[in-house]
Amino acid sequence: MLTAAAVVLYFTIWLNTTHSRGDGCQVQSETGEARMTAVTGGCACGAVRYEIAAEPIRGFYCQCRDCQRDTGSGHSSVAVFPSAAMRIAGDVAEHLRTADSGAQKRKGFCRNCGSPLYNKPLNKPDLIGVYVGTLDDPSGFKPQIVMFASRGHSWDHLDPALPKLPNMRP
Repeated sequence: MLTAAAVVLYFTIWLNTTHSRGDGCQVQSETGEARMTAVTGGCACGAVRYEIAAEPIRGFYCQCRDCQRDTGSGHSSVAVFPSAAMRIAGDVAEHLRTADSGAQKRKGFCRNCGSPLYNKPLNKPDLIGVYVGTLDDPSGFKPQIVMFASRGHSWDHLDPALPKLPNMRP
C-alpha cells in the first residue's frame, strides 16, 4: 500500500507530464496548440487525487437522503463528467448502494480519511458524479437544478431561482 506522501509525489509528477494547471484554463502545448487543462481534486488527507480531462456535462444539487448522509448536510453538490475522462491515483474504496431513485450506484471514498469523492450510477456507466467539494477549485460550479427537492429541509437554503424537481431528473 502506498503512503499518502508517495501518492501525492506520484500524482504531482503525473500532472506535470500532462502540463495541467488544474484550473480549467487553456494552455499551449509544446506544438503551440491550445488545449483545455484538466479539472483536479482529491480527498481531505491527500491520499487520493484525481484528474478529469473534460468539462462538466452538468451540475446539480441533490437533496435525497442518500446524498444527505454522504455529505452530513442537507444536500450534495455534484458535477457530472464523462467517466472515461477521469483518472484516479490512490486507494479508493467503493460501496454499492441503492439510491433514492431505486437505481444502484457505486460510491467512491478515500479508504484513509473517508472523504466521499464520487458516485457511479450503474445504469449510466459512461457518467461519474463528482462531489464538488473535492475539487481543487470548486468556485466555477454552476448548478442547473435541484433534484429530490421533496426531501429537502427548511434549514437548507439553496438558490430559489433554480428549478426544483420533487424527485430524480427524467
